[in-house]
Amino acid sequence: MSQLHAQVFGEHSRHLIILHGFLGMGDNWKTHAKRWVEEGWTVHLLDQRNHGRSFWSDIFDYPVLAEDLRNYIKASAIENCTLLGHSMGGKTIMHYAGKYPDTVDRLIVADMGVKGYVPHHHDILNGLASLDFNRIETRKEAEVQLQAYVPDFGTRQFLMKNLYWKEKGVLGLRLNIAVLKQAVETVVQALPDHIMVDLPTLFLKGAESDYIVEGDQAGIVKQFPKASFATIEKAGHWLHAENPEDFRNTIHDWLEKAQ
Repeated sequence: MSQLHAQVFGEHSRHLIILHGFLGMGDNWKTHAKRWVEEGWTVHLLDQRNHGRSFWSDIFDYPVLAEDLRNYIKASAIENCTLLGHSMGGKTIMHYAGKYPDTVDRLIVADMGVKGYVPHHHDILNGLASLDFNRIETRKEAEVQLQAYVPDFGTRQFLMKNLYWKEKGVLGLRLNIAVLKQAVETVVQALPDHIMVDLPTLFLKGAESDYIVEGDQAGIVKQFPKASFATIEKAGHWLHAENPEDFRNTIHDWLEKAQ
């Protein structure tokens, strides 16, 4: 059985497991992890399959992502934990908590609702798939190629973190683009209606993001009756990176009240 790659920070009795979003990796959360360790948490940064340093697989949907998380929690002998998921990671922890609620204390969902979304990653995925590392020899060359597909500088820098040196002079991509291109429709699917999670759950949205809008709250509460909501100002979908202090403080305050 393949295990997800993880970075673990701290040696405390409380466990916080963080799942990144689509095309991200656990490494994106290291700064937050170190701060949460100071607050008494053991923090686990996981790479979901086909991302980061985790294994590649042709199978990619939310039920298997939830089982990957279950396998990691069992292998790590964690009896209870708090889960934090951003975007796709948020949908993964929703699926997980719906099936294994007795192993979770609370959920924190960052900028992801229960509804389905229109696929919108095609340009990014086509840009990443266009990178021919038989011809591209430097990170700068890769970025210039990617710029034709992804003009936004911040998004491009986020994606560039997936490049690494496979060996001296040879670049590679940690993402399994061939599979992820085929999985876009799956990633944006709605949470199935039968999944009900009766656990304290904080839904965070970026003020400048449209992933959760006012009319979505009723549908969320229907499946998460103990849901709370908070907005992170001056932030979009990458709210944890765009306004990290407010993001972390909002979570800290909610966790204190939830105890």
